[in-house]
Amino acid sequence: MSIRAGLSGRTVLVTGGAGFIGSHLVDRLLAEGAAQVVVIDNLFLGSEANLADALASGKVTFYRDDAEIASSLDYIFERHDIDVVFNLATKALNYSFINPANAFDTNVKVVLNLLELQRRGRFTTLCHFSTSEVYGTAVYEPMDEAHPRNPTTTYAAGKAAADLAVESWVRMFGLDAFIVRPFNNYGPRQNHQGLLAGVIPITAVRVLTGGQPEIHGDGTQSRDFIYVSDTVDAVVKLFGVLPSGESVNISTDNQVSISELITRVCEHYGYTGEIVRKAARPADVQCHNASNAKVKQLIAYQLTDFDTGLAQTLEWYRERIEGRA
Repeated sequence: MSIRAGLSGRTVLVTGGAGFIGSHLVDRLLAEGAAQVVVIDNLFLGSEANLADALASGKVTFYRDDAEIASSLDYIFERHDIDVVFNLATKALNYSFINPANAFDTNVKVVLNLLELQRRGRFTTLCHFSTSEVYGTAVYEPMDEAHPRNPTTTYAAGKAAADLAVESWVRMFGLDAFIVRPFNNYGPRQNHQGLLAGVIPITAVRVLTGGQPEIHGDGTQSRDFIYVSDTVDAVVKLFGVLPSGESVNISTDNQVSISELITRVCEHYGYTGEIVRKAARPADVQCHNASNAKVKQLIAYQLTDFDTGLAQTLEWYRERIEGRA
């Protein structure tokens, strides 16, 4: 039974909506019948190209601006009667190793700006995107929502602080806000450029452009990879049923080692060259294997087989890299 009105006919703000997960969410919100979707994104890693189809619908308004700046959000709320906010604004985990303070700050500032707007009655419901990184390396497996939060990077620490802020504002002011906690997303549109690229896209690009794939550490570190459309599907379904103040994992009940992942990417592209071994990154999480018991109790949960999702993702990168040549 739904505990809040659906998304059809609503005006929705998506912070970070030109990014990897955010742009897929924008597409899904339109499919769900949202009357208008407003996107704010500073394009730190996002791209307006990710919103090409959504913008063509005439139902999306895009602001290239920064949700860390309270006055930028004030301007948007003055121009639009926002009902619901999905907060995906962040900077990539790898940015922690380049600018640790700002990686932390972004996660905290954005959510505080939004919570204060909500406290003042400017919108009804907040769906805040957390990350599996707040848990750190698994203390026990599978990791459920009660798992201790033990972030190992400033990105993850900022995310954990943002989660605590959401929970505190809910308790203190009775706000309608909840937390979704996706594990390691992959799929089309994930950034593949520069030092901040994820492991799947950066490996694909290296192989497709004549480079060599890399493994940091011994490669036994594992991740729970989930296809981006599965994450978005779960979030939209959870919107109607996840109680305020609660959080829920979104993952696959599965884990893949980095060594196995790199091998699969190489096999897909027919690469038989050297795999470069590099030193382990400091603070790298060793293992992630999540429990999906809670999400399965709440919604009809659908997952894409990893081999299928990985093949689709790698072909998406092939089309873009070879089409650019």
